[in-house]
Amino acid sequence: MIVWINGAFSAGKTSAACELIDLIPNSTFYDPELIGGGLRRLLPQKKLAEVTDFQDLPIWRRMVVDTAAALLAELSGTLVVPMTLLRQDYRDEIFGGLASRRIPVRHVLLSPEETILRQRIAQREEFADDPEHSERIRQWSYEHIEPYRAALGWISADAHTIDTSALTPYETAERIAEALRTGAAAECGIVQTPEPRAETVASGVLLFDEQDRVLLVDPTYKPGWEFPGGVVEPGEAPAQAGIREVAEELGLRLHRVPELLVVDWEAPKPPAYGGLRFLFDGGRLRGEEAARLLLPGSELRGWRFVTEEEASGMLPPTRFERLRWALRARERSTVLNLEAGVPVGGP
Repeated sequence: MIVWINGAFSAGKTSAACELIDLIPNSTFYDPELIGGGLRRLLPQKKLAEVTDFQDLPIWRRMVVDTAAALLAELSGTLVVPMTLLRQDYRDEIFGGLASRRIPVRHVLLSPEETILRQRIAQREEFADDPEHSERIRQWSYEHIEPYRAALGWISADAHTIDTSALTPYETAERIAEALRTGAAAECGIVQTPEPRAETVASGVLLFDEQDRVLLVDPTYKPGWEFPGGVVEPGEAPAQAGIREVAEELGLRLHRVPELLVVDWEAPKPPAYGGLRFLFDGGRLRGEEAARLLLPGSELRGWRFVTEEEASGMLPPTRFERLRWALRARERSTVLNLEAGVPVGGP
C-alpha cells in the first residue's frame, strides 16, 4: 500500500511522513524528490532546459511508479510518500501506473490555512550557509500557492483532507494514522481497476461529429486519451459491449449495431495483460446529440472531438495506430456504401 501525502509546499508533508512511519508498522519513507535530484545529474542539460520542474519529465513520472513497485517488491508493507502533485494528469498517470501494478493508494491532503502556510514559508531556512538559495526556494514556494489553490477542487475530491493549521508534525501523523485505521482515508477511486485473470477482450466505438472529427474521452484511471468503450463481459458479443459502454460512459444510446472496422491483437506486456481489441464505427453525432453527452465523474474527466492529426498527440502510439487503421477502413466502407447507394449516417 502507498500513503500519498499531498499538499502545498511547506504544508508539512515531509515532517508528518517522518513521524508517520513510526506509527505504521512495517512502513518505509519514500521521497520521489530524490528521483528528481538524480535525474538532474543523469540527464543532459539540454533535456533539463526543456522543463522548469522535474515533474514535467515523463521519465520522472515513470520512475516514481517503477521505484515504488520495486521497493514494495523488496520490502512489502507500506510506503509513505510526501509529494506535492498539483497537476491532475500527472496524478492520473502516476496513480494509474500504480493501479496497473495492483498497488492500492490512500491519498491524504494536508491543508493549513493560507496565512499559516505563508508564515511557514517565510520561516523556511533550507540552506543556512546560502541565504540567497534559501530565498529562491521561499519565492518558488510562494509562487506555487496559486496553482495549489487552483488544484484544490480535484485534489479534495479523492483525498482525505486534514487541516494542519494548529497541528504539530506528530499530531498530523496521528490524524493520518487514525484516518487510515478508520477508513476515512479510503483507497483512492482512481486505482480501483478490475483484476483481469487473463488476456482481455475490449471493444471501442468511434463516434464522429459533423466535421468528421473523432470523439476521444479522457479516463481518470489511466494516462492518455482513449476511445469510448471497455472490456467485453463473459458471454457478451463485442458489438453489444461497445453499445453498452457508450451508453454507460456517455449516456448515448446507439440505435443500430456498429460496423466493425478493426480487430487487433495487443501482446501482453507485464503488467498489462493484452488481448483482442475491436474498434467499431458508431456513426456521426448531430450537434444536439453531442451537446447531451454525459460523463461519469469517477471514470471520465472529459471528452473532445479531434482531427486525426490532433489525435496523434493525445493517444498512446498503439491506440493511435489502431485509430489510423480504423479511419482508413471507414473511408473504404463509406466509398463502397455510396457506390451501392447505402445511406451513411448517424448512430
